[in-house]
Amino acid sequence: MTFALVDANNFYVSCERLFAPQLEGCPVVILSNNDGCAVSRSAEAKALGIGMGKPYFQWRKLAEQQGIVVLSSNYALYGELSARMMRLLGSLSAAQEIYSIDESFLHIPVQGDAAMRWGQATRRRVHKELGLPVCVGMGPSKTLAKLCNHWAKKGRVAGGVCDWDSIPADQKAQWLQETPVDAVWGIGRQWGKSLAQQHIHRVMDLLRADPVALRQRYGVVLARIHRELQGVSCLPLEQIPPKHQHIQCSRSFGRATEKRADLEESLSVHAQRCAAKLRQDGQVAQGIQIQIRSSPHRGHYYSGVAFRRLPRPSNDYRELWSAVKAALAEAYRPGVRYVKSGILLSDLQDVNTPETRSLFAPETAPAEGRNQKQAALAEALSLLQKRYGKAAPGFGVAGLRAPRIWSMRTGKRSPHYLSDWSDIPVVQADYSTTTSSAPTSRKAASTIADSFSSKP
Repeated sequence: MTFALVDANNFYVSCERLFAPQLEGCPVVILSNNDGCAVSRSAEAKALGIGMGKPYFQWRKLAEQQGIVVLSSNYALYGELSARMMRLLGSLSAAQEIYSIDESFLHIPVQGDAAMRWGQATRRRVHKELGLPVCVGMGPSKTLAKLCNHWAKKGRVAGGVCDWDSIPADQKAQWLQETPVDAVWGIGRQWGKSLAQQHIHRVMDLLRADPVALRQRYGVVLARIHRELQGVSCLPLEQIPPKHQHIQCSRSFGRATEKRADLEESLSVHAQRCAAKLRQDGQVAQGIQIQIRSSPHRGHYYSGVAFRRLPRPSNDYRELWSAVKAALAEAYRPGVRYVKSGILLSDLQDVNTPETRSLFAPETAPAEGRNQKQAALAEALSLLQKRYGKAAPGFGVAGLRAPRIWSMRTGKRSPHYLSDWSDIPVVQADYSTTTSSAPTSRKAASTIADSFSSKP
């Protein structure tokens, strides 16, 4: 059995270009929450020196000078295209593990030349049906599939498809000698620095290292990576995602606020999202922690944290919200300019776990009837959200103001092409010409971002 890793190229940028072809060939950067830093860059933007995670204010002048198109993150668009890509990839493989929003590990029942043909066909299929460019890496282990995908992205092979078994031995040895060890999946910078002190700088150095010494110094994880690089599969596909140990929802504000009502609104939204995640996973929670804080970059920094424990585990928003309100009353301090709020759920367990109650817990309705009512209400809300959008129905305490004062800054966001009827692209036919070409100049492309910023 062969492992394959299919990874979309510059995923957020590719999603934007799908609906704005004028951006093809232009430097494009997608910003994080509140337009803070770069989270996705086109190849052209990378060539101009825009680093991953680099704060926007540090390269704003460069963007203006070089005509870089800067956009806010459009998570609704990226999430929908990701779901479509994962469904398509799942239909083309024997088994699937969705690793991230733009990556999927697959089991394919072919090897050698047949694997290369499968990879090329998959790449063409994704581009034809979704318009997204992807690279495919294949190998006898997940780590080697990931490494081959890395080589495909770096252009070491033509066509964006790299199969471990199809690489000539001398070519394979050269690439292993040239690839930094911290490029291997699971190692990262910190281990890379530590390995460098042991004179392990390249992947080939790691392969030649003593496995016993690696295990003694770094533990079973690096020993497993070492085995995977030798072609021994140690990591199976996780077809069923593991249950969450905790659930967290947090968000930075678009503008600082001192008002407790604004904090209540934001925490209410977080509580509803946490409750939805619990129901989706078939879990309940008993521990709830909230945090509200000011900016660490300004004077008089304050971080308020409070914890509450529910009388019984629950995934009902109303019960979560009662605990959140009590915690907020403890954590809130007047006169502080808050810039972020969040909720962390702990003590998670399966929804079908038998309920154990304290002798001192207040009397409540029988669990069976209560759970049936909660499930019916949750199902009704889910149906409404599917029809009108996630933010349409909900509980009133989340606030009805639009835009909310504490909402994220998304002034450069593109339309919700796939989730809002009013944002569906309009196609107009021009019969006066037989051929047309989209503008590709940076000046023309920059009008895309300007049009997004000027939306009502």
